[in-house]
Amino acid sequence: MAAFGPRVKKKPMAEINVVPYIDVMLVLLVVFMVTAPMLMQGVQVNLPQAPSSPIDDKEDEPLIVSVDKTGAYFIELGGEPKQSKPLADITAMVSKVLGEKPTTPVLVWGDREVSYGMVVSLMTELQGAGAPSVGLVTDPPK
Repeated sequence: MAAFGPRVKKKPMAEINVVPYIDVMLVLLVVFMVTAPMLMQGVQVNLPQAPSSPIDDKEDEPLIVSVDKTGAYFIELGGEPKQSKPLADITAMVSKVLGEKPTTPVLVWGDREVSYGMVVSLMTELQGAGAPSVGLVTDPPK
């Protein structure tokens, strides 16, 4: 071994190259920023505009019940496809969810063209299903 010269010992590199991880994180951030607004609303509802303050951000994801302009009821629950459901089925689903998680907030997305009576009857049924308070969602004025 002496004929080849002295052996040079290499020290192992103790640093981790984090640049690829930062690149992946930034790409994921952009993807989530683009897709998050699309995931919030399942049924196209034309919300009324009202100057109101936002509700406190809670840990539980809200339970969203929608009424479209034709008066059909929809519920956002577990990624189900958008299908109109009778009010009795929606109140049964809400009572099941609130039985498991009583602190889940319940929000109503009511189209501005639907009658006031339909929204009030929906809110009454939701309170009867065990929702301590039902919130109305509006768009801020432009």
